[in-house]
Amino acid sequence: MTAPLTYTVMPDAASQAYRAASGLPGEAGGAGSSFGAMLGNALQGAIATGHDADSKALAAIEGHGNITDVVTAISKAELALQTTSAIRDKMVSAYQDIMKMPI
Repeated sequence: MTAPLTYTVMPDAASQAYRAASGLPGEAGGAGSSFGAMLGNALQGAIATGHDADSKALAAIEGHGNITDVVTAISKAELALQTTSAIRDKMVSAYQDIMKMPI
């Protein structure tokens, strides 16, 4: 039996990325700490999760994989896709709100 999925949320990472992107003083460090870099890394992680699910499903089809690992990998990929879609929707909504602001 495999362990249940757990995700660690670290709000300080978002705060540090915001500080780095806006030029505010704080603990924001070197390269890769900008908001854009954080989003890029998250997107690459979602893509890697999808590729992992594909490879485990293919291994199961070939008879070499474990069905529990396949279901877990597909669930992770589905969660990553839902999270990515939710972030995209929020970003589009924020952009539309900014465009509606009077100058």
